Amino acid sequence: MPKLKTNKSTKKRFRVTKSGKVKRGRPGRRHLLSCKSTKRKRNLRRRLICPTGDAVRVKRLLGQTTV
Repeated sequence: MPKLKTNKSTKKRFRVTKSGKVKRGRPGRRHLLSCKSTKRKRNLRRRLICPTGDAVRVKRLLGQTTV
């Protein structure tokens, strides 16, 4: 069986926690920030846990075997 390769763009965007959940950043934090409130920008800093269906796909792209 060939070695599993990591998708590099996925590696830069996602992280896997110790419990196996997948974390990702929130969209809307790149530009046009002057019109957004401070509270909204602060809440955009928080990481988001991916839904399980997306997490399976992300783990496969990261080269982790799914059980």
